[in-house]
Amino acid sequence: MRFSDQFELGKGQSELDFVDIPLDTDIPLFVDPYALSVETDPWFVECSNLVVDFFQTVIDKIRADDSASARGLLARLHEPNETHLGLSRGRPSGRGVGWLPGRRVARTFGATLAQPCYNVSAYPMEGPRVACESPARREFIKSTIAATGALALGGTGVLAENRQEKRPNILFVMTDQQRFDTIAALGNQHIYTPNLDRLVKRGVTFTQAYSNCPVCVAARYTIRTGCEPPTTGVFSNGAANVVAGQAEAMEDRCGKYLARTMAEMGYRTFGVGKFHSHPWNEDLGFQVQLHCEEQYGSADQRKGDAYASFIDKKHPEHSWIEGLMGERTEMYYVPQWSMMPARLTVESWEADRAIEQIGKPGGKPYFGFVSFLGPHPPCAPPIPFNRMYNPDKLPNPIRGDMAIDHMDEMIPWMNHAIWADDISESWARMIKARYYGEISYIDWCLGRILDAVDAGPYADNTLVCFFADHGDHLGDHQAWQKESFFEASCHIPFLVSWPGRLPANVRRDELVALSDLFGIATTAADKPELRQGVDVIGSVEGRAAKRERLFGHYGVPGTARFKIMVREGDWKYIFIANGGREQLFNVTEDPHELKQRIADRPDVASRLREAAVEALSVPNADRALENGALRAFPCAPGPRQRIYQFDASKGARGFPDRPGEVVQGGTQMNADKHG
Repeated sequence: MRFSDQFELGKGQSELDFVDIPLDTDIPLFVDPYALSVETDPWFVECSNLVVDFFQTVIDKIRADDSASARGLLARLHEPNETHLGLSRGRPSGRGVGWLPGRRVARTFGATLAQPCYNVSAYPMEGPRVACESPARREFIKSTIAATGALALGGTGVLAENRQEKRPNILFVMTDQQRFDTIAALGNQHIYTPNLDRLVKRGVTFTQAYSNCPVCVAARYTIRTGCEPPTTGVFSNGAANVVAGQAEAMEDRCGKYLARTMAEMGYRTFGVGKFHSHPWNEDLGFQVQLHCEEQYGSADQRKGDAYASFIDKKHPEHSWIEGLMGERTEMYYVPQWSMMPARLTVESWEADRAIEQIGKPGGKPYFGFVSFLGPHPPCAPPIPFNRMYNPDKLPNPIRGDMAIDHMDEMIPWMNHAIWADDISESWARMIKARYYGEISYIDWCLGRILDAVDAGPYADNTLVCFFADHGDHLGDHQAWQKESFFEASCHIPFLVSWPGRLPANVRRDELVALSDLFGIATTAADKPELRQGVDVIGSVEGRAAKRERLFGHYGVPGTARFKIMVREGDWKYIFIANGGREQLFNVTEDPHELKQRIADRPDVASRLREAAVEALSVPNADRALENGALRAFPCAPGPRQRIYQFDASKGARGFPDRPGEVVQGGTQMNADKHG
């Protein structure tokens, strides 16, 4: 018999996972009324005793094979204006924990059980104080007890606990290509980010956080596995590149994905947003996974994309648009505004879906992963966020000596590939204005998600972690995009808040990385699995060591594209296989990395170079070594070629050989219908 599918909650109460009770089996039932531990509230004590008596009567009827009477009693719970009683699965641990408005109460009981049981709790529909004024509810239970008689519960004397009380909800929120220096509360006086500021105040800010591999696909595989690139085999936006002796399948090499791991720990899991996996629809272990990828390789992929399908089905007036997130190719770093209204952009859709998932009823805590597509180019915020920032009031990019800025040959190669090889300072400021507008818009969407968290009964027991996959040069070092180890590219925002456990409004400067996120989630779930990360929560709480050195990898080891970063204290060392070039910066004294220190601090360079060799002495990474040293290749500039990114789902494949082909071919219907 099902007690109820839905019921109203009193303030501060939890939502439970309802289950069926087979009336023909002898399953132990244990009553857990919240009020037994609140002896100062007479109504709660009275209500608790009545609830105990009520269910003792129901159980007695079941054991006496009087199913009809038991069903009759339970059926009355559905009558209008009656107190509702919820049933949840659980395994009692010997401690009953209840939640009341504004305070937490607990009582330890003297016995535990090993077998699964059912937990029963009472919830007044209007909240405890209002329900206290309702004699009809008290009389309902009293009259029921009087009519049937109250019998013992079998002498166990055990009260079970409500399971959604100890382990926190866990919410990961990430952005794509957001620099570390784009949060107002952390020192950026030009940007408006009230909700990121809210997260800063809510918890701990790690000011020295890095992407293990500053590019979309590689960073995401590190996040979902807790492993660094030599183990994931992903060193770029390409597919995994592994060596003999490494398992072929990602989860065989690294262990189960984070979402799958959390689900096996008893969490309700959901993922919304950009996942950028290979293949695009890979099973990542979420019980609910809603894709919104930035490009569609085919009409079938567009149909399989949750956001594109939402637009096509619910708002077909916008389905004609090629590139729902903005134009790419030669427009990649051209300031734009979204063709979608603010309420229908992909970011708003992600926030809506996240809020729905956060608000779903159930006794399990949730692990949620929200992955925003912005502020990754194209920089196309919707109205009015497109006009928040005056470019003339924003600073120019920071540029140094070209010999240092472009020592990594990939930077000028990438600038050309994305049509950004001759961007002026004024143009760069316009791009920054739209980039900031996109961040402020995402901040607004984030605020709606945080409001949903705060509206729930476990706001203080919800861990929220905000981070980005990597940054964006944004013209600094005469560079655009990412994929370098300059701070603008690899240094990321990293905010961790958990009001019930971690301190608020604190800054910490230990080295942390995306590989630590797996451990943050599993440690919060009380089953720590650090893999190749460190114990960030333990470090904050003073029971775990801080990381001494941090390594970053990019490019397949043993190729000219490979490079490695070593961060230690004030110093950053970078080795670039193309040309065997080295860079050394004191990022404390020189945060913009303008002064090369290889020549005047050979001792530091030698120490960090040796650390790089040691770190690379593992399978897959060891391809970057030759005769015990870092492997170098003759310096060679990359071939100058453009990246073309059109909406293949609409039949657009590239620029035509002759302009007239556009209106003579398959894309003519868009021109006909929409001018």
